[in-house]
Amino acid sequence: MDVLFLSRLQFAVTAGFHFLFVPMTLGVVVLIAIMQTLWYRTNDEAWLKLSKFFGRLFLINFAIGVVTGISLEFQFGMNWARYSKYVGDIFGVPLAIEATAAFFLESTFLGLWIFGWNKISKKIHLFSVWMVAIGSNLSALWILFANAFMQYPVGFNVVNGRVELVDFASFIMSRYGWVKFFHTVFASYCVGAFFVMAVSAWHILKKKNGAETFKKSFKLASCFLLASSALVFVFGDFHAKDISLFQPSKFAAMESVWDSGKGMSYPLIVLPDEKNERNMLEAIKIPYMLSILATYDPHGEIKGLRDIPREDRPPVILTFLSFRLMVVLGILFIFISILSAWLSWKDKIENPLFLKVIIFSLPLPYLAMQLGWIVAEVGRQPWAVYGLLRTADAVSANLSSGQVWFSLIGYFLMYSFLGFTGFYLMLKNASKELGS
Repeated sequence: MDVLFLSRLQFAVTAGFHFLFVPMTLGVVVLIAIMQTLWYRTNDEAWLKLSKFFGRLFLINFAIGVVTGISLEFQFGMNWARYSKYVGDIFGVPLAIEATAAFFLESTFLGLWIFGWNKISKKIHLFSVWMVAIGSNLSALWILFANAFMQYPVGFNVVNGRVELVDFASFIMSRYGWVKFFHTVFASYCVGAFFVMAVSAWHILKKKNGAETFKKSFKLASCFLLASSALVFVFGDFHAKDISLFQPSKFAAMESVWDSGKGMSYPLIVLPDEKNERNMLEAIKIPYMLSILATYDPHGEIKGLRDIPREDRPPVILTFLSFRLMVVLGILFIFISILSAWLSWKDKIENPLFLKVIIFSLPLPYLAMQLGWIVAEVGRQPWAVYGLLRTADAVSANLSSGQVWFSLIGYFLMYSFLGFTGFYLMLKNASKELGS
């Protein structure tokens, strides 16, 4: 376990833990804003109670997300100093905008929303929660554009051995960045929808006071999930095209494609053999489908892993399995959303088996988000910045394995405490009766 491996492990652990809270923040706050809008327009007290109930859960999640996000950024200077020196002029721009504009917008109006109940007008208070939702999504935009540059660098020149931003318009208009943003944000909306549905389903199942009110939140979240899961599928398809075009090594690993070719079929069942550079099994092939998925052309060409130098290939097994499972979960979410929305509109959601399925499905969208980031980050290897800077050349030069072990253990203990505290408070408050 050298410094490079330990630094990658530390960043994976801390980033993965932080990203347990980000998607729920992005998704639930939009649903809260919709609930409060419905209260504002209808004066139905049920929507007010739901806004405050889920708002309390959102605030717990938001607090843990902020703390874990701040500590995460220290690693760019501690573990990845050579990366920061090489690409800091570009990577720092979106992070600075995110902190000074989007995050301050979000946090300022969040304070107004928290302490403004019955102190400011209903219209201004409603405006505040929508600004929190917009600020959260703008924060995601800038962070995802920083990551998009690592995947597909644009708008730069290399000057004196460092990358410098020379075309901000190209950077912010990056097709890869916008597709990545929408794909990630709509996936986060799925997490938020599942969260609201699962909590609502628990209360409906227990038949506690307010169970009828929670049917409203379940119905709203199921419709939100239906729209979001469909858009995840659409932008996921766009994203796959971009990966095929701009990161052919990642696409080949995602689909376990070893030989280049045109008009390639799509095998539904694949068993990769990375050691021998082949697939031990390919079954149920759909003619031309892989080329269509990659290029929109049934005769489109796909680059295989054998035409990519070994030192430039990502880990195939992990990338392939993560991608396949993520796709399966995405399709499952569409079916769940259709069933949930239909049963909600028919007022037939009180079936105990159905409600239990929704409750126990809650971890699945979180898992799908983690798998998506594994595909994005592991599939980019061995590059920290695709085609420009290798990960091995990005780690801090004067770092010892003992130092990384010390910080890794420290992060693990701190995040374990934060995780236990956060999940305990979420569970405790989620189980409270409405209005308590």
